Amino acid sequence: MNFTDRMFLMWYDPACVAAALPAGMVLWTVVSLPLGVVTFATTLVGQYEGAGLRHRIGTLLAQGYWTAFLISLGIVFLGQFGEVLFTYAGHEAHLAELESRYLRISALCGPAMLIAAVQAAFFTGRGETNRVMAVDVSAALLNIVLDYLWIFGRLGFPELGLSGAAWASVVAQWSKVLMYTCQLASSRYREYRLADFWRWELPLFRRLWFYGLPNGTQFLLENAAFTAFLLIVGQLGERAAAATSLAISVNLVAFIPPLGVAMAVTALVAQNLGANNPAGARTAAATGFQLAAAYTAGLAALYLLVPDWFLHLYKVGADEATFRELREIVIVLLRFVAAYCVFDAMSVIFAAVLRGAGDTPFLLRVALWTAGLPALGTWVGTALVGWGLLWAWAVLTAWAWILGVIFLWRYRLGGWEKLRVVEPTVSCSPELLAVKP
Repeated sequence: MNFTDRMFLMWYDPACVAAALPAGMVLWTVVSLPLGVVTFATTLVGQYEGAGLRHRIGTLLAQGYWTAFLISLGIVFLGQFGEVLFTYAGHEAHLAELESRYLRISALCGPAMLIAAVQAAFFTGRGETNRVMAVDVSAALLNIVLDYLWIFGRLGFPELGLSGAAWASVVAQWSKVLMYTCQLASSRYREYRLADFWRWELPLFRRLWFYGLPNGTQFLLENAAFTAFLLIVGQLGERAAAATSLAISVNLVAFIPPLGVAMAVTALVAQNLGANNPAGARTAAATGFQLAAAYTAGLAALYLLVPDWFLHLYKVGADEATFRELREIVIVLLRFVAAYCVFDAMSVIFAAVLRGAGDTPFLLRVALWTAGLPALGTWVGTALVGWGLLWAWAVLTAWAWILGVIFLWRYRLGGWEKLRVVEPTVSCSPELLAVKP
């Protein structure tokens, strides 16, 4: 959705592209903490599934729904203060107005993102990811159609420009909630007691937050760090912001598929540990990293050799002179992406292993140690020394390298294999205990 939003906005007005990324990252930062809490339900679902305790999963999802309900109004409320934030960050008045408008509308995505994340955790945690793929693809296609209609004003729709992209995302995100709800209503899931979606269970709610809060705080700190990086880059001018937005959008091609593999790794690690099978968890981790590393290494080579392949869609409807100027900068930035994207995959996969085991306090400690690096390093280099955009991207690259190495080191220590997050008294079901090895 982000990729296509920025592609259409590049055709419409490059200033809108410069506004969409920082505004979108502010929303993602606000949502990231509760999203990290509710997505930890994937680990709990996986370990309950592995332990044969399917009847607990409906009540678990209820705790995620309660979390989403309690947080949602705050997200929408905070989204109304974007202009103060972007003006304080030193952005040009025109850019700050566009950013705040996009954020104000996009904040309505927040509740849908949380609810859909709880629903997706049910399918991902059990390994039924084909349903998640179907929902996400359907929502992304709907977003493409609505982007075209609402940004440019086609087929009788109003021409809304940047606001049209934001409204398209809102409708697409809520469509995911509707599609998941229809699937969860199926009688085939009766044994999971999904009708208990309303049930409050304080001990399980506390467990979700005990493990999920460090997970969400890690998301918050890392996304806040990246958002601060973007806000500082925005101070370098609209051209630097637009070039960074395009490069990050192209980077999503390398980042999102490993993120999907990481979700599968989290589920498989959780299921195998729930069934007391650490060897299976290690196999899932190794296979996931091999897939992600091979994919990102191939993308890195393409970023270096044929960068225009990835910029072609942005070029199609854009002003030729404006695009030519941005292209020269973006091609240089893609070299930085090529330098760090394998380390990004390393970080994402091995953090997913730790998340599947429940080692979220370590994830939080890493975020506390490292989250300040991109913003602080960029600010020192650009504001105090005057080194410019390339220095900012060098700092971003170093941050990705550091995270990848840290998570690989933690994985190699092996302590995560002994962790469990489901109730100690029921960490294995009677059915599993009755089966002789």
